[in-house]
This record gives sequence, structure tokens and C-alpha cells, in this order.
Amino acid sequence: MLQHFQYSPLYRNENIPGWNFSFYFNGQKYEGIYKQNGGIDWLTQAPDAKSVQNIEKYIHDLMLYHVYDQR
Repeated sequence: MLQHFQYSPLYRNENIPGWNFSFYFNGQKYEGIYKQNGGIDWLTQAPDAKSVQNIEKYIHDLMLYHVYDQR
């Protein structure tokens, strides 16, 4: 589904929540900001309406695993 998913802290002080993320989907690169409340602000055009809801759920699951479960 998503390829080359990457994330990094939005702020130098990693105790402040917020993360940049990027990934490829169907050969197109997408970027956004994942907020502490699970909201997503797209920095690029969001994926198509048919896919965006599933992609946002997948991103949420990835962030829960990588950011919160790894602490």
C-alpha cells in the first residue's frame, strides 16, 4: 500500500508532539504533518477521495506503533 514511509519530529525538542511524514502511493510522493491528536495536515495535495480515509487510518496505525509503542 504505502511505500517508503518516513517520519521525523516536527520540532527540535522531541518532547513537543508533532511529526513530519512522507510516503509514496501509486508512484506519487505525499507529505504531511501528523499532530498529537491524530489529525493530519497535508503539505502536498491529499490522496484521492477514494483512498484518503484508508491511508489516514494506516498512517495513524504506523505512527502509534513507531512513536508511542516504541517508547
